[in-house]
Amino acid sequence: MNIRLYTENLEREYLSPYAVKSCESLGRLRDEEPCEIRTCFQRDRDRIIHSKAFRRLMHKTQAFISPEGDHYRTRLTHTLEVSQIARTISRALRLNEDLTEAIALGHDLGHTPFGHLGEEDLNDVVPGGFRHNEQSVRVVEKIEKNGRGLNLCIEVIDGILNHRGAGSPCTLEGKVVQLSDKIAYINHDIDDAVRAGILSEDDLPVDCVELLGDTFKKRINCLITNVIENSMDKNDIIMDSEIKSSMYRLRAFMFKNVYNSSKLAEERKHYRVFLSKIYKYYMANFDEMPVEFLHMYKQGEPKELVVADYIAGMTDRFAQRLYKELKI
Repeated sequence: MNIRLYTENLEREYLSPYAVKSCESLGRLRDEEPCEIRTCFQRDRDRIIHSKAFRRLMHKTQAFISPEGDHYRTRLTHTLEVSQIARTISRALRLNEDLTEAIALGHDLGHTPFGHLGEEDLNDVVPGGFRHNEQSVRVVEKIEKNGRGLNLCIEVIDGILNHRGAGSPCTLEGKVVQLSDKIAYINHDIDDAVRAGILSEDDLPVDCVELLGDTFKKRINCLITNVIENSMDKNDIIMDSEIKSSMYRLRAFMFKNVYNSSKLAEERKHYRVFLSKIYKYYMANFDEMPVEFLHMYKQGEPKELVVADYIAGMTDRFAQRLYKELKI
């Protein structure tokens, strides 16, 4: 019995007419024999989970660098929370949950150490800039498996590339992940900021609390429910304008009072140029790069991108240790 074909038939019968059916995927850059058990999107999800880049996410910053405590989010736990929210929405809307999960699990594979602070740092020195969504695509196309990449489906790569706010995913599953990413980080970063003593729940904007809820659980539930109710049987993923506006006001509040706050000024000052200094060191001493990255350069990849690939793939602790060893 071919389980994949059975699953594809179930998708045709059950999924929304707006969902991407596995059997209708645009395919991969390199053709492969189909699996008898898993659909193409299930295979992509598994490839991402088994990748080295995915494992490294557990030692990469989400919001706070080297927090004292075991309960703060990392880039990995953020990814899992995005996946959980996105799957809940997709299941309710009868979208392709496997495609949604693959995009969600892969969306931050190219993120730098030290979170967005590290991304801003590399963006300042890499010619053409550095954006973690584009780097995530490089990870799955050019870096993983010794340069062969994971050969993911076009829909998964599109969702990963376009998960940032300015992106426009070509599938509803990609749009679900794009919105779920915001729902996740706004709310879990509030939770972590309260845990760190940077905020209290009473500091949050009163109008946002009244509309969305006065606890982490209530806010998450409100936002997910609103997306589902407003997107049901529609060829789009949308929120009520008032709820969406309130969510973005919370986001702006977090940028002002947490991410760019004076309370984290010392942390930002200390780590602000960590990665750019490592980047400049390897641009001047390129022959000291690891062999696999030298090989990428010999295969025609630009030196600037190869150095950025190496640095973006580092964990926080590896970058900290390397910084000391190089005596920058």
